[in-house]
Amino acid sequence: MIITKTPFRMSFFGGGTDMESFFKENGGSVLSTTFDKYCYVNVRHLPRFFDYSTELSYSKTERVTDIDAIEHPAIRNAMKMLDMHEIRLTYEADLPARSGLGTSSSFAVGMLNAFYALKGKYASKKQLADEAIYLERVLCDEAGGWQDQIAASFGGFNRIDFNADGYSVHPIIISPERKKRLNDNLMMFFTGFTRFSSDIQKANHLDDESKTKQLKEMLTLVDEAESILTDQSKDLDDFGRLLDVTWKLKRQTGKSVSTNNIDNLYDKGITAGALGGKLLGAGGGGFLVFYVQPEKQMLVKEAMKDLLYIPFKFEDGGTQVIYYGPEDYSPLEDK
Repeated sequence: MIITKTPFRMSFFGGGTDMESFFKENGGSVLSTTFDKYCYVNVRHLPRFFDYSTELSYSKTERVTDIDAIEHPAIRNAMKMLDMHEIRLTYEADLPARSGLGTSSSFAVGMLNAFYALKGKYASKKQLADEAIYLERVLCDEAGGWQDQIAASFGGFNRIDFNADGYSVHPIIISPERKKRLNDNLMMFFTGFTRFSSDIQKANHLDDESKTKQLKEMLTLVDEAESILTDQSKDLDDFGRLLDVTWKLKRQTGKSVSTNNIDNLYDKGITAGALGGKLLGAGGGGFLVFYVQPEKQMLVKEAMKDLLYIPFKFEDGGTQVIYYGPEDYSPLEDK
């Protein structure tokens, strides 16, 4: 039995520039971190006592005898890609799916990690990221960028740069004290709205020069945000103010990025004292994150009292196998 633990990610700057259609021509950069909320994938070989050969448990339960009959596209394609047979797979998570935290990509990375472990093979962080991108963007034909798979695989607070040749991951070098202060000044709230990221991405597909212009402006903010974090002489509160700038640009990149309800919630947070914030993910719902100075945090909590507040801490681990249990059954054995 294998259990993998894979973090969710929080993207601050550059979201949208990780779309292949954009960065192949313009380059791209994303500033993001993983944090201490995870998804767990449990995989083991399924004994041959049942009238089905594969059992899957996520938001629903599937029991099939043919891989092609699996409804979940990521599981179906991943099993084919890695030649997996006769397994039981279960999925659990600390936070809901379709909420702007890269949950589907964290699942894809954790599942691939579990499959390799079950085969007794090691897969590097880059291999897991590359194969998760291929799984979601090519095999499953889901619209979206590359940052989520990379963040889930590598973990930590990183700048991820994209170009025509691929991507590179650069950890943000920041003092522990400054990093803790940033963490303490961020507040996350669940809006209660969930949506499929790929649907939002399709609705916001880059089809005109104005959207590309906004993304180019958002790309320039990554350098400025990184400088604020790493330069001790700079005011860390400017990171929050810059979040407000990038959110206003993000809202202009597609009609599905925000809604009237999201706009109202965001305005409430700013009025209550937040210096800035943004909706996490492609848009349309999920989690709102605000940068709030400590003395204003109770006012923001009161303004957001109808939403669920989610405390969190940054984490550095990336996906990992947390349990590698004894396996006394192999599907290759004779009956």
